[in-house]
Amino acid sequence: MRERFASKLCGILLAFAATAALLLSTGCGGGSNSPANGTPQNGSVNTMLSDAGTPDWANIGIKVLSIAFIPQGGGANVTVYTAPSPAPAVNLAQLDSIEELMGKLSVPAGTYIGAVLTLSGNQGDVTLVVAAQPTSGFPLPGGTVVAANQIQIQGTSGSAGSLTVPLNLNFTAPLVVAANQTTALDVEFDLSHPAFIVGHDTSAGIVWAVNFNGPVHNRRIDDMTKLVLRHIYGSVTAVAADNTSITINRLFPARPVTSPETAVDSKQSLTILADATNGTIFYDLDAKTSSTIKSFAAQASSLTNKFVRVAARYQQDGSLVAVRIWASSTFARVWLDPEGYVYHVDQTTNTLTVAAEDGTATSLSVNGNTQFFFRRPGAGDKDATPIGSGTSFLANLYRGFKVHVDVVDALATPLVAQEVDIEVARFDGTISAAGATGFTDTRQFPNSADNYTVNLSYISGATPNGKDANGNPITGFKWWFFTFPMKPDTGATAIPDFIAATSGAVSFGPSIAAPTVWGESYASWGDSANPNGWSVAWTILAPSPIPLGTVSGPWSASTSSFGMTVTVGTVTSPTVNVDVSTTAGSATLVYQVDKSGTGIVTVSPQDITTSSGLAAFTSSTNGVGLNGTKVKVYGVPTTNGHIKAYVIAYFTGTAPMM
Repeated sequence: MRERFASKLCGILLAFAATAALLLSTGCGGGSNSPANGTPQNGSVNTMLSDAGTPDWANIGIKVLSIAFIPQGGGANVTVYTAPSPAPAVNLAQLDSIEELMGKLSVPAGTYIGAVLTLSGNQGDVTLVVAAQPTSGFPLPGGTVVAANQIQIQGTSGSAGSLTVPLNLNFTAPLVVAANQTTALDVEFDLSHPAFIVGHDTSAGIVWAVNFNGPVHNRRIDDMTKLVLRHIYGSVTAVAADNTSITINRLFPARPVTSPETAVDSKQSLTILADATNGTIFYDLDAKTSSTIKSFAAQASSLTNKFVRVAARYQQDGSLVAVRIWASSTFARVWLDPEGYVYHVDQTTNTLTVAAEDGTATSLSVNGNTQFFFRRPGAGDKDATPIGSGTSFLANLYRGFKVHVDVVDALATPLVAQEVDIEVARFDGTISAAGATGFTDTRQFPNSADNYTVNLSYISGATPNGKDANGNPITGFKWWFFTFPMKPDTGATAIPDFIAATSGAVSFGPSIAAPTVWGESYASWGDSANPNGWSVAWTILAPSPIPLGTVSGPWSASTSSFGMTVTVGTVTSPTVNVDVSTTAGSATLVYQVDKSGTGIVTVSPQDITTSSGLAAFTSSTNGVGLNGTKVKVYGVPTTNGHIKAYVIAYFTGTAPMM
């Protein structure tokens, strides 16, 4: 049997690059959140869920049952969201650095330091569907729907049938909610985290332990206008009297996917404005027409009760403006357009293959009329303007990009792409030859036709690129290690430090492939550094997954390290030192994995900045203080030939088999 972490770090923590909003609910006030006259004063919080991508899963469905904010200074938690029944499911696998907007939370004015999220934890409440083309070595074939009894949700409480998973979330900075104003909050589910989904072979098959403790984070949103929102589904309930906006009842596609696809009502309402400046592209899918509108005057008489899909962006005041709208009398028609990761680009046949949420892949034809857009919500004119068209533009698409494709006719065969919305331009692979102006990214896939080696430039040093942890503007390229998303390397030192961080090497001998420096880079189109191509705004260096190893040199407190060997077949490598950090804020993430004789898998984080956590990890009974302990290490090669560990799992009890 083979123990493996299902979410390899091929997808990296883009922690906090993007988000997705939860559902609207009116919170009840109290204590310091109520004014002297006793009348609650509420503000709006666009509270969002997002994730970092994973290449192995097409659907990771969860259900959020409630959210409660924790007031600063004490007092009862303030419940700001309670899910309708049935609770909508959110597919985290589609939210790679984009945001699933579900509505606004109405929250009593005040200051909050954290939140308690409650997830549904019953069997079947978390769904797993394998991607159509998972990474090489993944133990399940593409499209597999994992049986509910093969999924073990960690950290549940309550009784059978009413199990929940409470998650305590500490805000990175106090959240200040002002009366009649809008702010934003991000909750990130890191799908790439090695401890999020852990597969363990048992006599009954592979058991998948889903662990929310550790891979869920918070980050501050400094500028809502730059968030890339996932397309919003809804049914139109009203058109404003002045035709400037529509009101929709927020809907969610059913998860897992049904045939035909149906909608789950959120019971929440959203207002969507037409873009009066740049124009909103409006697609009538029933009439198969499109037009650019600056108000809903022409659609007002026929739009009510129709289903819509909306590509929207935030204004600074928290209002939503439509970039594009698709409308139909049938929900399945607005949903049918393919959404997911690009799997294959074929410039010979002019086809594009896109992943689907049900674990399949959809092939689309590209012709001379196909338009390509790159989402740039912070610039309304660019967000609404295509960056290219026709078959020749396929040369600028790569496997791993996240797209939503609009087709000419969703019921036609073959499907023909009318437009391709590039939501995320992501390059992930081995980083080499880093220099002052850029670096080389090399990626290999099971289908060699998808392989690429590209020379990527950094964005211009003058290009705005977010803010640092203190709220100071950042310009130019930035990067960080995936475990330390709140500590980006920016400014004049960013590129020299990046060059140094990507120049290490380590050897496990000639029979075992040397770990590489792996990174995930997010690019933008048309920067001054490369006006007609992609330039990298930021890179996250991912710790490379080292093959399952064995402790061969027990823990040394003086060097904060241990030795490990890797065995492949009959060949055992020489010992390689694994360096561990116990420093708070930059400590190695450590997880203890136990498997009982009955096949129950338990994943327990160990905080090695504490004496008790370090003692458990370095134990000479079943930790890395014992020769022979099985370990899974994710790390970065260093210039002294060691592995700098960012994530370690060590296995107690029944050891995993190779």
